[in-house]
Amino acid sequence: MYARFFKPTLDVFLSLILLIVALPLIVGLTVLLATFNNGEVFFVQPRVGKNLCVFKLYKFKTMNERRDERGELLPDEKRLTKLGKIVRRLSLDELPQLINVVKQDMSLIGPRPLLVDYLPYYSDRQLRRHEVKPGISGWAQVNGRNLVDWATRFELDVWYVDHISFSLDLRILLRTFTKVFSGDGISADGHATMPTFISYVNNLKSKDKK
Repeated sequence: MYARFFKPTLDVFLSLILLIVALPLIVGLTVLLATFNNGEVFFVQPRVGKNLCVFKLYKFKTMNERRDERGELLPDEKRLTKLGKIVRRLSLDELPQLINVVKQDMSLIGPRPLLVDYLPYYSDRQLRRHEVKPGISGWAQVNGRNLVDWATRFELDVWYVDHISFSLDLRILLRTFTKVFSGDGISADGHATMPTFISYVNNLKSKDKK
């Protein structure tokens, strides 16, 4: 009952309030990012949502488009701008996702929406994370964020799917504010965020062959 009816209504209501309250901050960030990023403010990317439906995720742009001699994008940690580091440190890059919540692509709380490219690499159990809407924050985010490995992260996501409730969402929401202010778990060692799931899977396969 909560997940099907109450949660979506609460998501939209709270997101609209947050958008109104954060409007001066959003406008200020838009001006700053437009100035420092040569007019590029938003990062838009297809992500996978509930029931494997693909939607466009909105974030503030924190990286430039620097490429190597082969025309390929440099690693994330080399493209993260100085302003982007501050925006990401405070998790302000996530603010535009409130629009995704209002559009009902996402929820305030749920498994993080991941890349479409990851779909062929999931196990059947890991695919269960898509039984609910993805969230701006989630159980995995308040239990290690980018410091936990992918297997643990997905187990936390599936655990959330099996235990979703109002009290759990409230608990995650409160812990999210603590994580934001502390800055814990923003990046894994040597990465702007964390290694890709594909590289994680390929690394496991290479270890199995040895």
